[in-house]
Amino acid sequence: MKGDVRMKRFLSLWLCLCLVMGGLCYALAEEDDEDIGPLGEDETEITKEEEDEIKRLDEEDDSMYEVTGKVWPEPRKEDFNTSSPAIYTCAIRPNYSIFSEMNVESKRVMSATGYSVYNVDILYVGLQWLIVRKDKKIGYIKREWVNLNEIKPVDPVNTPPFNMQKHNYIATTATECHVRKTMDANHSNGDDGNNWVILKKGTKITIWQFYEGWAMVNYMRSYGYIDPNELTDLKPVSPADEVIFDDCPIAAYTSYYKMAQTETNLNRIHNIKLGCGYISRVVEPGETFDANKVMGRYNASKGYKQAGVLIDGRTVAGYGGGTCQVSSTLYNVLVQLPKLKVLYRHAHGGNGASYLPIHCDAAVGNAKLNLRFRNDYDFPIRIDATSNDDGALSIRIYKAE
Repeated sequence: MKGDVRMKRFLSLWLCLCLVMGGLCYALAEEDDEDIGPLGEDETEITKEEEDEIKRLDEEDDSMYEVTGKVWPEPRKEDFNTSSPAIYTCAIRPNYSIFSEMNVESKRVMSATGYSVYNVDILYVGLQWLIVRKDKKIGYIKREWVNLNEIKPVDPVNTPPFNMQKHNYIATTATECHVRKTMDANHSNGDDGNNWVILKKGTKITIWQFYEGWAMVNYMRSYGYIDPNELTDLKPVSPADEVIFDDCPIAAYTSYYKMAQTETNLNRIHNIKLGCGYISRVVEPGETFDANKVMGRYNASKGYKQAGVLIDGRTVAGYGGGTCQVSSTLYNVLVQLPKLKVLYRHAHGGNGASYLPIHCDAAVGNAKLNLRFRNDYDFPIRIDATSNDDGALSIRIYKAE
């Protein structure tokens, strides 16, 4: 009889322990799932018409970047010779060619046939094309045709990362601001057909450089030109180890998004702004920032709406569409700061994300698609991400003493 009582007590205690341990494991699993999960269980079916619309909005035709008018004179192959110093070396993917012009219909300078792979010198990195040299022949090759993992700097100490474009100034739009396709001196109000996008007053942006009195920005895979009279609060970006002014960032970058007034694109604009709010925070020395844990889980309960999501080069519908542009813009700021160590980054497949040059994006959404970095500086940094619902996504990193 006493043995039966002891056995019942033992079984009761064992059952309680199992329940406690089970509850703890469930709680931990729920926490991890909430932080990292995929696009979210709140997804709903969408119509084929909506899918087609998402795909149409995401796909970019190179012809959109063909503009007529005065533009910044990007270096051409004639500016280089067999003695010009190379910046990087890289491997060309099999079955791709080097062309005599920035046009796949032009004459081929050299081709990689079959499964052969050959190395070339990179002389110049453009937003869409590289100028390369092989066996004293100089020509153009599209960025996506080189193997990113095989790109190596000739001078590893003094050469910036291949996918880095340092923005040197920050500013705020003083009035309605025209991001123009060309430097044609036509400053008429409204949309005269020469604008990539028109920004609202009070929008924060970053500037790559000034040229002939114009502020130059990178617009997707081309350049945009802004009249400085439409800007205010112009400040330089400081070196990380010597801040010029207290309100100057140590790195900054702006990407641009489409302003189509369709439901799915408006949802994407909403998600971009929401993601900006989530990543705007301080990261302490030694701390690791995990984009999925900060912005996820990507579902309706987190505030996200359904928009286009680019996965392995294919556009699908999912909650949180647009957050990849937030993480990708952040990545372009991180690569400007050598002691913000990127621990993990996964680019989109296919032709990449159209809002940035090839090799410059960072996808998020699940354990495989994530952006993680560690602050190896001896001071905290502050991320300030903003979107004014008008086409510009600006991220600045400040030294936060």
